[in-house]
Amino acid sequence: MPISVGQDTAKTRKTLSVNGTSFSYYSIPAAEEAGLGDFSKLPVALKVVLENMLRFEDGKTVTVDDIKAFAAWAKDGGKSSREIAYRPARVLMQDFTGVPAVVDLAAMRDGIKALGGDPQKINPLNPVDLVIDHSVMIDEFGNPRAFQMNVDREYERNMERYTFLKWGQNAFNNFRVVPPGTGICHQVNLEYLSQTVWTDKDQNGNEVAYPDTLVGTDSHTTMVNGAAVLGWGVGGIEAEAAMLGQPISMLIPEVIGFKLTGRMMEGTTGTDLVLKVVEMLRAKGVVSKFVEFYGEGLDHLPLADRATIANMAPEYGATCGFFPIDDETLRYLKNTGREESRIALVEAYAKANGFWRGPDYDPVYTDTLELDMGTIVPAISGPKRPQDYIALDSAATAFGQYVKGIREGKDATPKEEFRWEGEGGAPEPTDIPGDEGHHNRGYVATEDGHYQLHDGSIVIASITSCTNTSNPYVMIGAGLVARKAREKGLTRKPWVKTSLAPGSQVVSAYLEAANLQDDLDAIGFNLVGYGCTTCIGNSGPLAPEISKCINDNDLIATSVLSGNRNFEGRISPDVRANYLASPPLVVAYALVGDMNVDITKESLGNDKDGNPVYLKDIWPTTKEVADLVQETVTREAFQSKYADVFKGDEKWQGVSVPQQETYDWPATSTYVQNPPYFQGMSAEPGVITNLENARVLAILGDMITTDHISPAGSFKDTTPAGKYLIERQVPQREFNSYGSRRGNHEIMMRGTFANIRIKNEMLDGVEGGYSKGPDGEQTSIFDAAMAYQDQGTPLVIFGGEQYGAGSSRDWAAKGTALLGVKAVIAESFERIHRSNLVGMGVIPFEFTGGDTRKTLGLTGEETVSISGLDTVKPLQEVPCTIKFADGTEKTIQIKCRIDTAIEVEYIEHGGVLHYVLRNLASVA
Repeated sequence: MPISVGQDTAKTRKTLSVNGTSFSYYSIPAAEEAGLGDFSKLPVALKVVLENMLRFEDGKTVTVDDIKAFAAWAKDGGKSSREIAYRPARVLMQDFTGVPAVVDLAAMRDGIKALGGDPQKINPLNPVDLVIDHSVMIDEFGNPRAFQMNVDREYERNMERYTFLKWGQNAFNNFRVVPPGTGICHQVNLEYLSQTVWTDKDQNGNEVAYPDTLVGTDSHTTMVNGAAVLGWGVGGIEAEAAMLGQPISMLIPEVIGFKLTGRMMEGTTGTDLVLKVVEMLRAKGVVSKFVEFYGEGLDHLPLADRATIANMAPEYGATCGFFPIDDETLRYLKNTGREESRIALVEAYAKANGFWRGPDYDPVYTDTLELDMGTIVPAISGPKRPQDYIALDSAATAFGQYVKGIREGKDATPKEEFRWEGEGGAPEPTDIPGDEGHHNRGYVATEDGHYQLHDGSIVIASITSCTNTSNPYVMIGAGLVARKAREKGLTRKPWVKTSLAPGSQVVSAYLEAANLQDDLDAIGFNLVGYGCTTCIGNSGPLAPEISKCINDNDLIATSVLSGNRNFEGRISPDVRANYLASPPLVVAYALVGDMNVDITKESLGNDKDGNPVYLKDIWPTTKEVADLVQETVTREAFQSKYADVFKGDEKWQGVSVPQQETYDWPATSTYVQNPPYFQGMSAEPGVITNLENARVLAILGDMITTDHISPAGSFKDTTPAGKYLIERQVPQREFNSYGSRRGNHEIMMRGTFANIRIKNEMLDGVEGGYSKGPDGEQTSIFDAAMAYQDQGTPLVIFGGEQYGAGSSRDWAAKGTALLGVKAVIAESFERIHRSNLVGMGVIPFEFTGGDTRKTLGLTGEETVSISGLDTVKPLQEVPCTIKFADGTEKTIQIKCRIDTAIEVEYIEHGGVLHYVLRNLASVA
């Protein structure tokens, strides 16, 4: 489908010749010559957005004044209140978030048909790639059968979903599916799909070159910013709108410059660097901002490390973490198998249009901070937030502090130092000196005796997730640690569930070429699948006896993973403390099996001769790693593994579906159901009405993440979702995960706010998804919401700071809306979730004037009325009247976080999809 372009009032369209081929492009220097302003000092990240304005300038959605605002941004200290309409080149999805998006598109075909429109109008207008990567679970591990057995179970569990996705691939134009077993969407995107400079033909058949940009339905879409591809995560709702040709409405962002100097020291990894970057930027406060990395340190930073930093932008809260195009970008494109003609175009375009980072690159930023990479030390983060940075030599002490706080009934780390001196893993039938009674312990019977589990026992050690498995330096490093440990006779502790889930098949190719996979296998890190596993909660069940021991003795079991997420309740329902670490450290922690051991000083175990082995004895040198990367990570490996990426294995090829314009929803499916969003929808939008006498569904604290809100991971038969499946004769072993059932709104709304670690402050000391119903009695949040819906009572939720932090889970907003919540009032919002709430017709509000849920003394017994909504403007303050249980009332001012004019329209329509559907239905 040809790309659409604007009217180009300033005549900025020019021609670029590369090796004899001509490309049209929209020139920023030409815009300067036309008198639109001085753009020379803009950060490259913002120049990408500016080029988008030049290309789509049409006098309506994008005006000349929008373009001029970028020059004003540079003059005004890197700030602007200008609202712009941005159009990314493409959309990326993974299957957890992609399935509900395709469900919505299928439902929209039904909806437009009901309004008398043409179902064929519902098609992606921009290219969409969906990578099936979130469905493999680690049922089998630690043996050569693990990969095939996990794949077989994946297809058994997910055939309904895969059939539906294959129907979508056939039914929709501009929509491709990368089959299971290929890799993680972000790594496939980085290694294959992305081009850094995109090309397409316009309506006249001319080849147009422009920056590769995208939005994705996973927040870690940001990873590809390491390759100078501007992209970030949005909700599935926003992504669907982008697919259907709607621009993304946004303010010209602030751009924080992060200057990197120096170079990494011996013994440190890119993971250690990114964990420090996360801590610094989260402390700086970069929500809704771009971050761009610059400085001479980039000259010594491989693109794999840049991608690791870019990946974790959601963890430091930024919209993106961008790296401009330079020589390293070109080297990476060449090494990963891109065509030589594309690489030449990237260089020529970047230099012609001001996108190149040379030695004199020094743009204007809104604000800056700086880090000398020579100061980086080995580190981990945990036990429950990515920004909880801990230098490795303090990890054991920090864990002891955490346990002491828990056991003393505090949910905070005490200042005094505390360390448990127990010997990791050995039976300890008597009290341990120094334990002071803080650690719990239990025993697991085995065939050759028994071993002790206690607070801090590491029961999961997983090399997983896009963050690190795309980085050959840390993956080769992990293999070398395994090799040296194997040579000395060390192996994983028997209670540690180990797994290796690479982000692409290329990783296996170079591990095998380096003869490192055998060493990883010997330590227990056998291949379990290609996909996002432990990091998304697909760690699979622990051995029954270990799970029983943990729960019977209330142990604080731990996991160590090379991921980006370690929020409470995410990794495993049996694991309370989760630590992010580099792949080599994951291997080391599997050897010792205990978070209480200071692995920088204490022995990891004994060698074959009974001598202690220390971390320094098995840690590879930087040169060892670099030499093996140079030898085994080859252009040919990338070209071979991606040669036929959309074909899939025999199992995928065997999935057959009928050719149908609309989907024939199977009535008995527990995976895919037609959602109720468009049923009974009128042809005309409504109006925004005031909220009267709403009741409180939940009062939540600070840093409530979308992991707390949105269903993810496994669930039990006692939960509302579990009961729903049991009623439909689905046995618990077939429950699969919430993520796999995202296409069924009945499951997902029952799992919204059902995280086992969420705390509703309406209830004293209760963890889990509970609230009070209309009768005042404690019940599940789902049952309470349904009872209020039966009464016709609207609901509100109160929250603290950074409400909705974390992944770009559209179901955090969809579930909230389906539960009948009309407004969320919080101290502040994370960018993606705020936008998603608006996209589902739920209005976000922020407290003003120092008011909070605590200062107001809210208990959940109140009724809430919000007026002024019938004439509301973006970011307007409106009165909110709270009536307390004793009959007293208080009116406060709250800021309406409908941020833009188009968002007002979305709320009037009941959501962004309703807005798109009505517009398409009304076009002849």
